[in-house]
Amino acid sequence: MDIGARAKKILHAVVSEYLATGEAVGSQTVTRRYGLDVSAATVRTVMGELEEVGLLRHAHTSGGRLPTERGLRYYVDMLLRVRSLTAGEKDEIRERLAPAGGDVPEVMQRTTRLLRELSHLTVVVQAPRPDSDVVQHLEFVQMRDGQLLAVIAAASGQIQNKLIPIDVAVSPGELDRINNFLNGLVSGLTLDQVRARLVEEIASERATHDELVARALKLATAAVPIDPTPEVLVDGQSNLLSGKADLERAKLLLRTLEEKDLVVRLLEWTLSAPGICVFIGAEANLADLTDVSVVAAPYGADGRPLGTVGVIGPSRMNYSRVIPLVDFTAEMIGEALGKS
Repeated sequence: MDIGARAKKILHAVVSEYLATGEAVGSQTVTRRYGLDVSAATVRTVMGELEEVGLLRHAHTSGGRLPTERGLRYYVDMLLRVRSLTAGEKDEIRERLAPAGGDVPEVMQRTTRLLRELSHLTVVVQAPRPDSDVVQHLEFVQMRDGQLLAVIAAASGQIQNKLIPIDVAVSPGELDRINNFLNGLVSGLTLDQVRARLVEEIASERATHDELVARALKLATAAVPIDPTPEVLVDGQSNLLSGKADLERAKLLLRTLEEKDLVVRLLEWTLSAPGICVFIGAEANLADLTDVSVVAAPYGADGRPLGTVGVIGPSRMNYSRVIPLVDFTAEMIGEALGKS
């Protein structure tokens, strides 16, 4: 939609003022504060035109205008001037997310605390998705009679453990050969690729004629999770209740965050998107709430997307600051996981 240069300046002024104050914006405010070199009457005319195309709406309690969801979308996509983080802000994020020998859960916890404190919004972090993670090592460890412990170590630093019942005892020598065979087979593959490789090997002639290989493949199939659900951490929920928040709507959003299904779906969608995503109002599809926005970005290591980090807040959020904050944090998570 092309609305013309003057209309863009006036829309930018209205949205900027609304984001700063939360109040409906009148023509006098625009002419007085934004130096557009046009009369208030002209501003009123253009604001009316912007209302006709669905970018602004009338406030119920005054003659001023408010941006619609569509208006906010246009502002974010076409008019927003995103400011860069300062060198000091970047250094703080680097320092607080530096691995220092920490494992993946520690990195995720540090991320949620960091973003909550810097954004003053609600933070959602999807831990590395097991399916996208690369298997570095697969090992079975002898436990008490009738059980083996399967240990799957991923490149991101995540460890998955699972007890596997067995019908026939496995000697230490057999266990070593099973572990060596399986590591040669699956090391360097994602869990999705591991499942496909196991199906292929089970159908092969080698599995048909080699009893130890057949047993190794059976154990590996039992050890690899079928549809692992990535953990989602939520922090800063109390920020939803601050300021002039509508308590009933905030409570509805809190329940949505507790159930996490809609949040997981949104984060999964972001994982496959190029770069940062901004969902405004109904686009976020969170409990049918229209005054909520989500800013999210995928993070990864070695060029592979592993998970998503984002913030949830009112649609009247400071996009110019929040977007680079989330984007740089996602970049630093990838670096921390690459070194951990």
